[in-house]
Amino acid sequence: MKIRIKGNTLRFRLGRSEVADLEQSGRIEETVNFGPDDENNFYYTLERSTSDHFSGTFASGRITVSVPSPIIDLWAASEDVSIEGRQTIDARTELKFLIEKDFVCLNAHNDDDQSDRYPHPMGDNAC
Repeated sequence: MKIRIKGNTLRFRLGRSEVADLEQSGRIEETVNFGPDDENNFYYTLERSTSDHFSGTFASGRITVSVPSPIIDLWAASEDVSIEGRQTIDARTELKFLIEKDFVCLNAHNDDDQSDRYPHPMGDNAC
């Protein structure tokens, strides 16, 4: 799972096994180790929710995005590339979520493992 953060937008890209894990177990997580102790790590998590809307939290070095279960199920079983949601912070601020299936990049570096990615819909004209 990859994450891109720009302003108030969180964008996640998931490989095929990660989409399957999210659908089946209800939770996936990645860790970035900045040191030997847990308090030095950064975590990002996607999880199923019984709520009918997306929500995000940040606490103790962990971003957690909760996605309604029906949205995960429909997306995982479909050819749809992405799902998106929003969380209102205050009258002027929103937190935006974009979760995408990660495609093979046709101009990838030799050391970039793409075995778990989705076939690119643009074929030879992509990347």
